[in-house]
Amino acid sequence: MTVTLFVWIVVALIAIGVYLSWTAGRLDRLHSRIDAARAALDAQLLRRASVTQELATSGVLDPAASIVLYEAAHAARQAEEDHREVAESELSTALRAVFGEPAQVEAVKEVPGGEDAATELAAAVRRVPMARRFHNDSVRAARALRRHRTVRLFRLAGHAPFPLAFEMDDAPPVALADRPGT
Repeated sequence: MTVTLFVWIVVALIAIGVYLSWTAGRLDRLHSRIDAARAALDAQLLRRASVTQELATSGVLDPAASIVLYEAAHAARQAEEDHREVAESELSTALRAVFGEPAQVEAVKEVPGGEDAATELAAAVRRVPMARRFHNDSVRAARALRRHRTVRLFRLAGHAPFPLAFEMDDAPPVALADRPGT
């Protein structure tokens, strides 16, 4: 009788060990996915700021709009990690202020080189919300798993920091968001 009980205890311990190992692996994969999503988000934010700065210095826009966009894009590129969300939100606000009307986009398109600049900016502006959504979905999944009692009890997350969502105003200007063909 004791041998059978011992075998069942060993089987139960192995099953628990396999479950804990699988859960730790899943959590590790989620953290890796967060890192990859954050890198993609950073790339899209950098692309948006770079395209905005390029457009602001190209002479296509009027001087006031150029200054507003250049300063907002420069602030977004140079922002410390703690202030990045605010700086990126301010860039979104500046883009909506400058490109709030379709007439401004049409004026940019009429200038030589303006069609390409407007197309590139529209593509960059539309990719930011998608990248941010993908990142935040990964963060939400990791947070949900980390809240499980088993993960907390056995410290399966190790020393990995608690994942934080990237919250910013990423609403694109209407005139740029609805450009067909890009």
